[in-house]
Amino acid sequence: MSMHLFVTDHSGTEHRLEALEGWRVMEIIRDWGIGLRAECGGACACATCHVYVDEDWVDALHPPSDEEIDKLDEAPATARNSRLACQILMRPEFDGLKLKVAPGSEPD
Repeated sequence: MSMHLFVTDHSGTEHRLEALEGWRVMEIIRDWGIGLRAECGGACACATCHVYVDEDWVDALHPPSDEEIDKLDEAPATARNSRLACQILMRPEFDGLKLKVAPGSEPD
């Protein structure tokens, strides 16, 4: 089954990315070449894969863990819909998920 993720990059361009079940959203964004720093590689240790989840999708995702909330406290410009892309695993019910890469997560 083909799944897709819609990611708006730092310049405001939306990208439709093919996504594989079980992959971290951070890995999908990075592997498609969209600018995302993701320094720790998915260990929930740096907050450099900070994204804004589209409001229509916020309640569909599992709530953030205490560890993720603590890391988000270190990210600039957080909002109610802030998440770490490394903490969202693609599942069929997330087909069509929309995200925007947050300020501070752009690669150097």
